[in-house]
Amino acid sequence: MLTDTPGLHHVTGIVGDAQEAIDFYAGVLGLRLVAQTVNYEDILQHHLYFGDAAGSPGTVLTGFPDPHADPGRRGKPQVASVSFVVPADALEFWQTRLEDHDIAVEGPSERFDERVLQFEDPVGTALEFVAEPTSDPGPDPDAGLEPWTAGPVPEASAVRGLHGVSLLSVNPYSTASTLETLGFDLEAEFENRIRYRASGARGSDSRATAIDILDREAPFGREGPGTLHHVAVRVDDEEALYEWHDLFDERDYNVSRVKDRHFFHSLYVREPGGVLFELATETDGVAASGETGGPGESLYLPDRFEADRDLIESQLPELTAPAGADRDR
Repeated sequence: MLTDTPGLHHVTGIVGDAQEAIDFYAGVLGLRLVAQTVNYEDILQHHLYFGDAAGSPGTVLTGFPDPHADPGRRGKPQVASVSFVVPADALEFWQTRLEDHDIAVEGPSERFDERVLQFEDPVGTALEFVAEPTSDPGPDPDAGLEPWTAGPVPEASAVRGLHGVSLLSVNPYSTASTLETLGFDLEAEFENRIRYRASGARGSDSRATAIDILDREAPFGREGPGTLHHVAVRVDDEEALYEWHDLFDERDYNVSRVKDRHFFHSLYVREPGGVLFELATETDGVAASGETGGPGESLYLPDRFEADRDLIESQLPELTAPAGADRDR
């Protein structure tokens, strides 16, 4: 029996230089470099995971570095932007910090009942900070979610996790139908945004539950650095993935087989509006097992790739996670 998704699992983008991405997401935004591994479809390409202390579902942004690719172009059908939750009184801190790092900031602006800052990463990926509603009590203290506080950002202002994503679809009605199939409910409209909300997994906590469909004209996008590749939503377990596979297959969606992503299992579905979704299983977090050996300090490889470690490491740049510093900026 299929159950509704509680919300987002992770979001994946294409970045440029791997070290530049680490310097930005870990060094400026203060996320934990939870793991550096490889793209399982191309083992000579890094796959970087950023998130909270454990890399918990609902907090993770991952990136495929591709420094030699032509720049991407934001457009249909794509995930247009990803937003992060920060504490209600932290937007002034973040506006100052981003500007001190020569990052252009728009806002804060009002959207729905939220205050939002908009900015871009070094290759043009559209990012947002959304101030956590003061009425939101936050996650259950037993849920295990902890912001990463050993990095350069003080705990009082640290990123709390994902807020949501915005989608550009070639068929917004079809994309809305897919969201409803997954368990998202229509919540509100604001200008050219139609917001859908998942139920959430931690009581009244609303983090990682929002998906906005943008009903506006946009050019067709081109995949490459500066674009977001897909958004993943959470499902209970591997058995549920097979049930979802059968459902989408029966509806003639373009759906992949179930894949072992080591940190979780997943499948991919390209819905009729063209947006790529991943369905990924619940876990305690990418770093919860301790297998990654610390905050992305070394290249982690699943057992099936260990025999090729010397070859892989010889073809990939050595990466460095930033130390905790720069806390006053």
